[in-house]
Amino acid sequence: MLKEAVVVRPRDDPRDAPGGDPGPRRTGGGELDLDGIRAADVIARGVRGVEPGDVPGRLCEVAVELLPVIGASVSLRSEGMPVQLSASSAHAAHLAQLQATLGDGPCQSVLEEGAPVLACDLTTGRDAGRWPVFAQQATEAGVRAVYAVPLGSDAVCVGTLDLYRDSPGGLTDRQLHVARLVAGVMTVALMALPRETEAEPRDEEPWLSGLAADHDKVYQAVGMIMAQLGVGADDALARLRADAFARGSTALDVARDVIAHRRRFDQY
Repeated sequence: MLKEAVVVRPRDDPRDAPGGDPGPRRTGGGELDLDGIRAADVIARGVRGVEPGDVPGRLCEVAVELLPVIGASVSLRSEGMPVQLSASSAHAAHLAQLQATLGDGPCQSVLEEGAPVLACDLTTGRDAGRWPVFAQQATEAGVRAVYAVPLGSDAVCVGTLDLYRDSPGGLTDRQLHVARLVAGVMTVALMALPRETEAEPRDEEPWLSGLAADHDKVYQAVGMIMAQLGVGADDALARLRADAFARGSTALDVARDVIAHRRRFDQY
């Protein structure tokens, strides 16, 4: 479970930490958990010397290195829409924005269920039918499978680590264990990052400032749409998302147009 992954810290020996991992795990057949050991080593090397605000992006890159996927992104839970924090590539970032725009996809399901969601084949069958619009858009973007793993604890899901694959297929138990390990370290890294209320050098911005600015644009646009149409926030957000989908754009791009008065919703 995720609790096991959370105790792994890249720069610490988990066997020396109070309540930490006592050492290499053995499977039912007595084999050492070599995948977990290797993953912890790769994670440690991947984040060593990296600035705190860059750790989430680096962990996304590490996930791609460790697992049979072509991209990874991390998003935080928020009212209305998840907030994309970082990604391994522009392609992965686009797929995260696509889920946020549609309000649909494995990321959304994880936020609702608090457990890993493995969409092993978006081209056909149950997965394609569960998220039909997202599945169509994702396959057009070259993705055939998506694996979403919750961040946080068993009790509270604070976000998701989303993994993208260009061919159908699932994750083995060991690969899922590694994905959970990365998600656990991601959770610890996010908890350790400084917030805006904490003291920071004057020449540095809080780690969430730029991210919050983009997210605030969406809700500023929602407020403007509410005023234009005389509707509530949920309806305004739905209209924003629908407009973005119809234009093949993202909710953030449409929000920028609304704020700049290039787009109005009371003119059609």
